[in-house]
Amino acid sequence: MAYREIKTYPDPVLRKVCAPVNEITEDVVKLCNDMAETMYLAQGAGLAANQVGVSLRLFVLEPGTKKKDKPIMLLNPVIVEQDSEDISEEGCLSLPKFYEFVKRAQKVLVRAIDLKGQPFEMECEGFLARAIQHELDHLNGVLFIDHLSPVKRDLFKKKYMKDRR
Repeated sequence: MAYREIKTYPDPVLRKVCAPVNEITEDVVKLCNDMAETMYLAQGAGLAANQVGVSLRLFVLEPGTKKKDKPIMLLNPVIVEQDSEDISEEGCLSLPKFYEFVKRAQKVLVRAIDLKGQPFEMECEGFLARAIQHELDHLNGVLFIDHLSPVKRDLFKKKYMKDRR
């Protein structure tokens, strides 16, 4: 496993819609394992492939249970059901040191493929449901700042770009 550089806003790779994973190769498995290591080293809760510069539809998540649990790896994920909404604060490894409140579904049913090519479904709620939606947005070229009002988004862009100098 190896650490991969996390791409930060405004890197154009973050705005690309990712391509489906058509075949689970050794490179895809290595990418997932590298992403898990990168996520943990960066103290993140999730990481999408395009955040490390690879435009494939996959992400890894911290399950949020016991420290011994392995990260969840979802390939070609799709949300098939969602229920009720709530507003909670989010951050992102690609937008360091910026947090804002975002409205998301409280409960989701996600369908994906695992690293062995087996389809599976997960019903999640709370933080894990929020993380799945956040990472799935990444795969569609959407950042959590895109959920903000135009005024808040403009303020963010000005402040963020100023802080980067």
